[in-house]
Amino acid sequence: MSDIETRVQSVAWNADGLAPVIVQQWDTREVLMLAWTDAEALRRTLTTGRATYWSRSRGEYWRKGDTSGHIQVVKGARLDCDADAILLLVDQTGPACHTGTRTCFDTVDLEPASGDAA
Repeated sequence: MSDIETRVQSVAWNADGLAPVIVQQWDTREVLMLAWTDAEALRRTLTTGRATYWSRSRGEYWRKGDTSGHIQVVKGARLDCDADAILLLVDQTGPACHTGTRTCFDTVDLEPASGDAA
């Protein structure tokens, strides 16, 4: 089994064969977006160095930037402690969000209460 295949098989995929991907700008650590991957999309991401995801709504693979030009070049990838979520570190060209903004997390502030450390 190849090293890539070993890494892909180490993911704890959900019942639909998917895992969430938190996408972060590699140098600033800015959280850009959340996407989904399956084994094949992760395999493509790890072997090509370009972020590829699974679109749940369209039921197809999409490589970030193929239509918009706003590509994501992979700089690193990590699994969380349960192996059921992926952190993808990228170098983002242009906006990451389909709405044209830099990040998908710059719209609604939920204004949480400030917690006490005690």
